[in-house]
Amino acid sequence: MIITGKKFSKPAMSRVINGDVVLEGEEEKPEKFRLDRLLVEKYPDYNRSTLQKFIRSGLVTVDGEVVNKPNAQFEKTVTIDLQVPEQTPISQGISPDIIYEDDHVKVIDKPAGLLSIAKGEFCNEPTLEDFGLLVHRLDRDTSGVVILAKDEETQSMLRRQFQERKAHKVYYAVVAGRPKLDEAKIDLPIARNLSNHTTFRVDPNGKESITFYKVIKTNDDVSLLELRPVTGRTHQLRVHLQYLGTPILGDRVYGEGNAKDLNRLFLHAHELEITIPGPTPDSDNIRKTFNSPIPAEFSAFFEE
Repeated sequence: MIITGKKFSKPAMSRVINGDVVLEGEEEKPEKFRLDRLLVEKYPDYNRSTLQKFIRSGLVTVDGEVVNKPNAQFEKTVTIDLQVPEQTPISQGISPDIIYEDDHVKVIDKPAGLLSIAKGEFCNEPTLEDFGLLVHRLDRDTSGVVILAKDEETQSMLRRQFQERKAHKVYYAVVAGRPKLDEAKIDLPIARNLSNHTTFRVDPNGKESITFYKVIKTNDDVSLLELRPVTGRTHQLRVHLQYLGTPILGDRVYGEGNAKDLNRLFLHAHELEITIPGPTPDSDNIRKTFNSPIPAEFSAFFEE
């Protein structure tokens, strides 16, 4: 049996049903739009993702009422206001110690908690970019030596050394447990974790990733390791050590629960060897090594 719909014999009424014609006495309903779309039109200096963050943070009002859902629907006639939070002045935020400074570079001792680069178009806290031109990054919770450039030519020169593996780095980390070998080379490729795009994992199809490590101190419960990465993949040291079964203490992403009651990631960039421009245009470049002392809390695990 074939069931067919009966044809509508009144085309005028069909147009009414389809919304093409409004009957006399009826008002056409005003069109509504998502709140984040309306904000993009009113505040074009911010992208949609940033504005969505503002909405969820309770910084947007519609006709005087706070609305925290980006997909809330409103007519264009409503009054929308955005209260952008003031950026924390550098002087009131985290201020790193200066290890070395000349006319071309600034080397700082980055404290744990300081961002390397602003997230999104708006950032209400200081970052490394507030102190110079970014050359390389450390994770927010990693402390230690960072070099910044004062001009674009120097920035390119320094970045090239990291890309060509001519900048040598030494890290220290306190890890859970003890590696099976006291000294070894970790040669395990790393790729982005497809199930969580903000993290990485050991993957045979990933990019080459090499780390040398050596146990400096251990009580079997925790160990202090010296780490010398050859490559500079994102989260490389954290991923490699997690794979060995000795995750870094305080790692909320790869630490498998060992971050409880710890106020930081126990990873520290202790040393950076790199070539910097000479003091004058006619002078030769200079190979320098910069150091940051191992934080006292790293040794506290091994005090009797």
